[in-house]
Amino acid sequence: MTAEIILQGGSVFRGLGAGTAESLAIAGGKVLAVGSLAEVEHVAGPDTKRIDLAGRLAIPAFNEAHMHLLPVGLGLTQVNLRAEEVRSLDTLLGRIKAGADAAQKGQWVLGRGYDHGALDVNRHPTIGELDAAAPDNPVFIVRTCGHMGVANSAALRAAGVGHNTPTPEGGVIERKGGQLTGLIQERAMHLIKVAMPRPDRARMVDAIEAAGQHLASYGFASATDMNVGMTADLEEIAAYEDCLAQGRLKQRMWQVLAGNPEGIAKKAWDAGMRPWMPGDDTAAMLRWGAVKVFADGSAGGLTAAFFDPYLESAGGGTGVFTFPTETIHDLLSHYHGQGWQLDIHAIGDAAIEQVLVGMEEAGASPARRHRIEHCGFVTRDQRRRMKAHGILPVPQPVFMYEFGDLYVENLGLPRAENAYPMKTWFEEGAMPSASSDAPVSSYDPFINLFTMTTRRTNKGTVLGGHEALTLEQALHCYTVNGAYSTFAEGARGTLEPGMDADIAVLSRDIFQGTPEELLTTSCHITLRGGQVIFDRHAEFG
Repeated sequence: MTAEIILQGGSVFRGLGAGTAESLAIAGGKVLAVGSLAEVEHVAGPDTKRIDLAGRLAIPAFNEAHMHLLPVGLGLTQVNLRAEEVRSLDTLLGRIKAGADAAQKGQWVLGRGYDHGALDVNRHPTIGELDAAAPDNPVFIVRTCGHMGVANSAALRAAGVGHNTPTPEGGVIERKGGQLTGLIQERAMHLIKVAMPRPDRARMVDAIEAAGQHLASYGFASATDMNVGMTADLEEIAAYEDCLAQGRLKQRMWQVLAGNPEGIAKKAWDAGMRPWMPGDDTAAMLRWGAVKVFADGSAGGLTAAFFDPYLESAGGGTGVFTFPTETIHDLLSHYHGQGWQLDIHAIGDAAIEQVLVGMEEAGASPARRHRIEHCGFVTRDQRRRMKAHGILPVPQPVFMYEFGDLYVENLGLPRAENAYPMKTWFEEGAMPSASSDAPVSSYDPFINLFTMTTRRTNKGTVLGGHEALTLEQALHCYTVNGAYSTFAEGARGTLEPGMDADIAVLSRDIFQGTPEELLTTSCHITLRGGQVIFDRHAEFG
């Protein structure tokens, strides 16, 4: 077979323990040969195209094991409230006002990504403040964790939420002095979401493509969309199918259906959807393989469920269970019996225990590769049992970068230092993935690599330096382990002959230089199956 493309003139990272090579050849969407330039050159032909690495590093393309692709795309047109840009209440309210001024009267104004702990007032905005900023528009802003938000009066009226509205199971409608504050948490957020206008299918296709292009620009050729169906019900499935049919889907997608009772897993099953199973084609661009259920909330928002309480200075309490134990165990047993991979959200140790027991009782085994998403504050016994049953942790190391200092504030230093124990998992053979939970956190993989190798927060605090990985190990988590979590490790994750030619060409050799230089690294070219899906400088014709 003759090479269609040859990469040369730099370094090619083959995978953990395999070292680097001088050159790599691609044919038929697969890695044809890898090694020295002389070894690879013998498969070249007169029509072989060349990518000159010019001293740069090529790596297996990143795999985003846990994110929300469609919401990321839709969020590109929402008011950006992320803490990188919004550090004061006045700035937040000013952005909401600008959004309302640009909208028609009565049109919803949606904002995403604020962090009340990063605001100068160290609290959530109030209903009154949002009313003043946008008196003629329903407003709903979602905290960075995605587990809570603040609605103004118009949004609450549209949702039919008043001071006497019963609080849904597993949710919170905050009241002070008998009056609504506007803060809505966990499953109560569904009351607001069902009142918001749904995006039509064409807009969702545009959003999927836009988010995919952003991911491709960072070197991702594979991704996961968690909780599909929570924005527009079954139309989200149709939007993905349309995006694929139109040739606009950028990443190989592992799709996870919303499995809470208000989600679409039952409707999808009743409509004839069945889970992708091991042995099925891993090359399919869309694989509907898993169901997600929420067990708790977020540690930054004080709703992750713990055995021991949060610090009194942070507000105390032990968090929020989304469901009673019997209810969630019934859900896990039901979806396990249907053949789905279980991708279950649990951050606090009490929630992890609730989920772990439910998976054990359902019959979890290494062949099923059930996952505990986030799995941030896990005990030694829980790690042991997860390993025994083949249950995978799917963490977001970037949480330590963006929220680590808040963990110290909410939980104390010892618990924060042992959060997201990447090295321990790695050494125990737990196959931890690396992911971002975007739009909760940045999907920039170089921030995640920096965090995994330094355990530094964005304020410079080192939390649990003993849990730092080597760069090779961190890349392994972002490639092979991500592929393993979706049954695709035999097809992608390394750059050995026969593997998918999913490749990211980085701006520099990240094995040279300081950890800080990771934060200024970028991706220049991304290939999926040998096809260029991103080219920063249009250098490959």
